[in-house]
Amino acid sequence: MTWSQDYHPYDAWLSVGLAAAPLLVLLGCIGLLRMRAYVAALLGLLAALLIATLAFGMPASLAIRAAGFGAAYGLLPIGWIVLNIIFLFQMTNERGQFQILRESIAAVTEDSRLQLLLIAFCLGAFFEGAAGFGAPVAVTGAMLIGLGFTRLQASGLSLIANTAPVAFGALGTPLVTLAGVTGLPLADLSATVGREMLPFCLIVPFWLLVAYCGWRRTLAVWPAAVMVSVTFGTSQLLISNLHGPWLAAIGPAMISVVALVAFLRFWRPAVIMHVGQATLSRGDERVPIINAAHVTEHEDTIALAPGTPDSGAMRKAWMPWLILMGVVFLWGMPAVKAALDAVYKRAIHFPGLDMAILRVPPVVATATAEPAIYTFNPLSATGSAILLAGVLSAVLLGLGPIGIAKSYGRAFMMVIPSLSTIAAMLALGNVTRFAGLDATMGLAFAATGVMYPFFGTMLGWLGVAVTGSDTASNVLFGGLQKVTSEQLHLSPVLMAGANSAGGVMGKMIDAQSIVVASTATQWFGQEGRILRYVFLHSFVLASLVGLVVMLIAYVPPFTLLVPR
Repeated sequence: MTWSQDYHPYDAWLSVGLAAAPLLVLLGCIGLLRMRAYVAALLGLLAALLIATLAFGMPASLAIRAAGFGAAYGLLPIGWIVLNIIFLFQMTNERGQFQILRESIAAVTEDSRLQLLLIAFCLGAFFEGAAGFGAPVAVTGAMLIGLGFTRLQASGLSLIANTAPVAFGALGTPLVTLAGVTGLPLADLSATVGREMLPFCLIVPFWLLVAYCGWRRTLAVWPAAVMVSVTFGTSQLLISNLHGPWLAAIGPAMISVVALVAFLRFWRPAVIMHVGQATLSRGDERVPIINAAHVTEHEDTIALAPGTPDSGAMRKAWMPWLILMGVVFLWGMPAVKAALDAVYKRAIHFPGLDMAILRVPPVVATATAEPAIYTFNPLSATGSAILLAGVLSAVLLGLGPIGIAKSYGRAFMMVIPSLSTIAAMLALGNVTRFAGLDATMGLAFAATGVMYPFFGTMLGWLGVAVTGSDTASNVLFGGLQKVTSEQLHLSPVLMAGANSAGGVMGKMIDAQSIVVASTATQWFGQEGRILRYVFLHSFVLASLVGLVVMLIAYVPPFTLLVPR
């Protein structure tokens, strides 16, 4: 027996308002009422269950199963990544390696603005391209904390930086999924998103720095920012257009890291800005002259003693993170993933939910049963790669089995509240999806006519804000974007790509990413402050993506950017 989704059980505006209510409850409780994230998530989930069953007619048994399906996905792969990256960070911090890591990065550059570019943008893009699913924010947030950034800065700036590569994250998974959902050519989608994202590859490094220290201090390091933005943007454009989506994040990340490090061998800013202050270089003399912008939470900054480690100590401090990059990259290779899945992988058709719900026109061309298949792949999961990197690093750092177990136990106790929050968030997102609340909101965007290129892009932003995943947003709205664009005589490739491109800006405000950031920086219970810090950045950047899509849709010669 199946249940068909009903997108307008009442008049249009009331239906849309009801559909949006769980999201408003969640964000309102976190951002305005400043509740703990797990409380806000549970209240949002309760609202979603009540509205799905009482207002939209979803059978209660299906709603509960949808919540369970989402919670399972929240624990694996998302929670598994968070737990193991916190284990790696805690273990290296307890062994004194993060202090040395900070000093070794200072050997490349002492300037906190350039450290931010190197870690949050370049290395963050590497981890997004190799793993996705929260890994980049977890890793870069932990590293920035180790360098002395405040917890708010480490969390918020990591989220802002994790935008440009997201559409091509996890070796192109969002676009591969979008092609499968829509039936559109993968090569065309990859090329289109690469072109839509080029302006943002160029401006996000500057945006990141301005958010940290303001325009004046950003302009003081403009040569380095230009180097990173042009290198990354050009590389992503070429790879996405000439090769495809698989390496269009990880490739530019590696190229930009090498380019920035090489550039800094020959150039340095006149004013060296540390996390808490800037100093003017006069030969070997450093004279403090200004305080860094936005550093208002000194109690949240980890004090770091000065020092210059020898080359052996620096290699030892970098070793866990180099192992992490290598293992995660290896784990992401299709051949390795397939080999691990061949050892153990189970596709579990979620009982009572799989194929029991019909998504119907106008969201899809013909009524389509919604699959609910939970992939249990503990060996090939990215979190397992991080765990292996952590254990190998612990052994090489001289930690025995008992020490490893104790360190892991401490990490597990630390993240229990966050794991609960992530599970509740994903449960909420899946109830929204299976009840059709997402489609109700999507149809409201589709009714905007000539403005649809803008609002369709914002729909992708909303989809990621709700689900926490560009991939999930493409699954939810990819078909709707195709059908609606064909009805409005727009390019379906353009609008399907816009769903993914707009979605990347929603990544910084989705509850899952915010919880990952607060956990990685050990700033528990402060998710509301992080949300308030990044929300305006997210909305404005998503709106700018919408304007770019409008140009491509209607204004020559930009219309030539859509593959024919």
